[in-house]
Amino acid sequence: MQKGGAVYIMTNHRHTVLYTGVTNDLLRRVYEHRNKLNPNSFSTKYNLTKLVFFESFHSIDEAIAREKQIKGGSRKGKEDLINSMNPNWKDLWDEIREW
Repeated sequence: MQKGGAVYIMTNHRHTVLYTGVTNDLLRRVYEHRNKLNPNSFSTKYNLTKLVFFESFHSIDEAIAREKQIKGGSRKGKEDLINSMNPNWKDLWDEIREW
């Protein structure tokens, strides 16, 4: 049985850096980013602790394909995607914690 997946975008407090990732456990992965559990990672280096976008998928393969599509796009495309779901760029951490 295949496990579901999610694609997500993290940013810093000033929204100057965007990170697009994919995971089979969104809550765990965002927790890792927020708590800087990987000290040498890109997200730790740039203080990316704010979840501003995510999409859930039935399979990890679908999530990976979507991640590649998003990563292949421009910064403006990523900003438009975030604005379509989260126009105020609020941190969605509390929203996913309630799942």
